[in-house]
Amino acid sequence: MIRVLLADDEAMVRAGVRAILTSGGEIDVVAEAGDGRAAVELVRAHRPDVALLDIRMPRLDGLAAGEEIARTAPGTAVAMLTTFSEQAYVARALGGGATGFLLKSGDPYELIAGVRAVAGGAAFLSPKVARYVIDGLGGGEGRLGREAAARTRVAELSPREREVLGLVGAGLSNPEIAARLHLVEGTVKAYVSAVLDRLGVRNRVQAAIVAYEAGLVEP
Repeated sequence: MIRVLLADDEAMVRAGVRAILTSGGEIDVVAEAGDGRAAVELVRAHRPDVALLDIRMPRLDGLAAGEEIARTAPGTAVAMLTTFSEQAYVARALGGGATGFLLKSGDPYELIAGVRAVAGGAAFLSPKVARYVIDGLGGGEGRLGREAAARTRVAELSPREREVLGLVGAGLSNPEIAARLHLVEGTVKAYVSAVLDRLGVRNRVQAAIVAYEAGLVEP
């Protein structure tokens, strides 16, 4: 079972999200919070696999709560669940240690897949968010420059490392990559670490963005 902490200041939203998450029988919502401070405290008490946080909450917003959870409870993956109108917060959320960014308007399957991915150590961006990361943070020549820079960075990787990077960008976890490439999980972990190091990125989300920009995976 994947153990999840769900934080949103609207009780009806929490009820709907909880119903979706628990419908498949593989996710257990072990605690709920109505504000960011309570979310941090409940993560410390329950140590869930995933903290699923709304951004706009009282006492402590989801961005600040996510940063604190990432810093003090590294065993808990942080994912944001919000409305797309808050796309300006994407960069801060990902920079603060979140490895998932999901939309309330997304497909229920997307929500479950995202929680499953981040619980397994992978990165997951809703397709609209991935497109925004590439296009919205700078279009036109800026985008072309980033894509060219990403292709140059990726060209320095070995063929196998590029293959692993593409699968990271597609949101696959280490066990899933191992199964896809017929490798043992320890070898995949070594490849992922090498890719992060060679690209000069901090986490799988940032690596996934490079993969998108380099054309290794379609959002």
